[in-house]
Amino acid sequence: MPYTLPADVDERPVVIDGAGTLGRQIASVYAAGGSDVRIFDLSVEQREAAREYAEEQIPETQRTLGLRPARRGRVEVADDLQEAVAGAWMVIEAVPERIDLKTEVFGDLDRLAEPDAILCSNSSSIPTSQMIGKVERPERVLNTHYQQPPELNAVELMSCGKTDEGVIEALMEKFLRYGLVPFRVRRESDGFIFNRIWAAIKRECLMVVEEGVARPEDVDAMWEIWTRAGVPPFRLMDRVGLDVVLAIEEHYAEVRDGIPEGPRKLLREYTDEGRLGVKTGGGFYDYPG
Repeated sequence: MPYTLPADVDERPVVIDGAGTLGRQIASVYAAGGSDVRIFDLSVEQREAAREYAEEQIPETQRTLGLRPARRGRVEVADDLQEAVAGAWMVIEAVPERIDLKTEVFGDLDRLAEPDAILCSNSSSIPTSQMIGKVERPERVLNTHYQQPPELNAVELMSCGKTDEGVIEALMEKFLRYGLVPFRVRRESDGFIFNRIWAAIKRECLMVVEEGVARPEDVDAMWEIWTRAGVPPFRLMDRVGLDVVLAIEEHYAEVRDGIPEGPRKLLREYTDEGRLGVKTGGGFYDYPG
């Protein structure tokens, strides 16, 4: 039977396992959205700093995300993992990026958390399929990769390969309550969606400067101009024309080593169908009239 959120979900806390920078930001979002939050960390200093930060940031987080819950959530801390996860409907792992550590953490969470609790990893690079070696119920495990809330409020959801579809669907809907914008990663991918895109942008920016083509301040100034209009990448390619985009990519492939074939293959599929973008009424998007 597909997973559904517990009937008492709004009376149960969210637990953050790890009181670092991102862990405390995530805690603030859930408390700002009206859920009680419990933060676990072995370090007394980290726990207290996380609680202080999360509580202080609640008003600003509510303003940024447009949250107006009936109540603000309580922020508590715990030094015992079993006590921390007791009663939680969701546990979010936010420990350092080490597979061995995360594997141990998920084994412990699977053993100690409530049977209906969702177990999430906030890892920015490691798929949860690599963390479930000691998990007996992997159907409740998935990646929920938060960017930098509250300003960067996107969350990427990716299955561990065995995640119950109902878990993902429930979170896609539930996250909206907290001012988060969920995006589903359709297949396992190292780096998820945006980190892969950002990696390519970052790498090319560094290459332009290293090759002496431009100065850092020139790159940043041009970036500000291009992003000011707010036109996203696939909309922009449709404006330019996918036949033109393909020709440009073919040229890069001729003059530079290591250009992957996949992007040109995708563009050819669209251009072969006559979908060239705005000028033909359809590209990645449709343009009626």
